[in-house]
Amino acid sequence: MAPKNKTYQVAPVDRPILEKWVRSHTAAQNIVLRSRILLLSDAGQTVEAIAAELDTSTNTVYKWLNRYQGQGLDGIRDLPRSGQPRKLSQKKVEEVLRLTQTRVPAGATHWSLRLMAKHTGITIWQVQQIWQGAGLKPHRLQTFKFSNDPEFAEKVVDVVGLYMNPPENAMVLSVDEKTQIQALDRTQPMLQLRPGQIARRTHDYKRNGTRSLYAAFDILTGKVIGRVTNKHRAKEFLDFLRQIDRSTPKELDLHIILDNSSTHKTADVTAWLDKHPRFKVHFTPTSASWLNAVEGWFSQLERRALYRGIFSSVKELRDAIHRFISVHNEIHAKPFIWTKTANAILDSVQRAKDSLAVKPTN
Repeated sequence: MAPKNKTYQVAPVDRPILEKWVRSHTAAQNIVLRSRILLLSDAGQTVEAIAAELDTSTNTVYKWLNRYQGQGLDGIRDLPRSGQPRKLSQKKVEEVLRLTQTRVPAGATHWSLRLMAKHTGITIWQVQQIWQGAGLKPHRLQTFKFSNDPEFAEKVVDVVGLYMNPPENAMVLSVDEKTQIQALDRTQPMLQLRPGQIARRTHDYKRNGTRSLYAAFDILTGKVIGRVTNKHRAKEFLDFLRQIDRSTPKELDLHIILDNSSTHKTADVTAWLDKHPRFKVHFTPTSASWLNAVEGWFSQLERRALYRGIFSSVKELRDAIHRFISVHNEIHAKPFIWTKTANAILDSVQRAKDSLAVKPTN
């Protein structure tokens, strides 16, 4: 038994796992208790204090602290039942990895822990450990789309070059519009956050109109020029270009990064740009919005100001957007740093295309 008043430290790599188990609504209660014991000890509490807080015995606390010291996280799990192997053979591990990556189960679109365990004759926990060790997450799915732009490589090199080596005596502005932002109001008041209860709101809402936002993100400062409009047309885009022209030092060239929206290429816009040669336009490849830096700022706007916002009118929506821009520019703006080279991007895209030739089979 460990000496009195001794505390144990949890390995940094284990702490997030223990915290996840404590927060989980599906984890077994015995695992939650053992995880809390370890975390409280890691925080500096004595065995006696832990036992009192968790309403358990000091023997129980000593047991799981000692078990963890000897076996790590494996030590706080229940021991395998009689006849169950503690370790898997390398052949079985390779089988699970091969099946996960090259086949899909009959009657399903992807492997689950239960399906793989049943198919291979091992436990769910063992499958979980194999997947975690290999960084495999069959339950997750992301979307992608390859650009068919014939000038894809040239445009990637051009835009990434602006990010990594911006020209002197110039501003690099990533420009785009976020359209059809809805002013949504909930049908009933929100239930506020309080101890033991998350904030809640009704699933239904009332629509009070929409607005569009034009934004120019300065990659050197992180500051944003914004314009909220009623409509989304070439006229509104041209008005925004005029606003950028008024809001920036006249002696600087302006390198504008744009996507391929038709509103950016009308005759009126082209004619205006021809008359304002300090505007240098750089188009991203088609289907490559991820290359436009302002998209990351739009994501911040959505998460912090729009998703949970309640707007009884479009005026409230517009004011909230302007307020977010003002606070961002005053407090949160920072230089945009792009680290992936154009060659690395092109190589990654090519590897992804090559991987399409390997398709899972049933």
